[in-house]
Amino acid sequence: MQNPFEGMDVSAVSEGLVSAFKGQDSAVDPRLLEEAFNAIRARMEAQQAKKGELDAAAGEEFLAANARRDGVIVTASGLQYEILTEGEGELPKATSNVRTHYHGTLIDGTVFDSSYQRGEPAEFPVNGVISGWTEALMMMPVGSKWRLYLPHNLAYGGRGAGGKIGPYAALIFDVELVAIID
Repeated sequence: MQNPFEGMDVSAVSEGLVSAFKGQDSAVDPRLLEEAFNAIRARMEAQQAKKGELDAAAGEEFLAANARRDGVIVTASGLQYEILTEGEGELPKATSNVRTHYHGTLIDGTVFDSSYQRGEPAEFPVNGVISGWTEALMMMPVGSKWRLYLPHNLAYGGRGAGGKIGPYAALIFDVELVAIID
């Protein structure tokens, strides 16, 4: 990769930044600072894109191997799930509000969210969550507990979520459908 800072007067950029932070006028051409910020942004975007490519490839590899395991069901959308406990209650609709307990991890096992750890189930509309959850919830009878394996396109895609879920991350959720609340 070409160095975006090549030929840039780094000491002038530094002087301009120090002056700006101190609220002082600077002899440094503001276009030089803009160039520096654009170069930094370009470098960071390139690094994020590369990491996204690596994360997407790791997720695809994980899901391909996971799909071959006994007990894993794969839907047409690419959602993978295992039935840990089969409930006998009603099936929610897209317009239903549900109460669930869940535990979410990255494919490396890093926990990013867990209602179990908070000690309180979460309530939300079925059609108000990521598409992999919406699809799974509408197939889960109340009382079920499933393990979901979501490709990035059924999770948070290229945007990621918060600081823990990067772009193009495949996710794993244990989801327990406690109740349909309306």
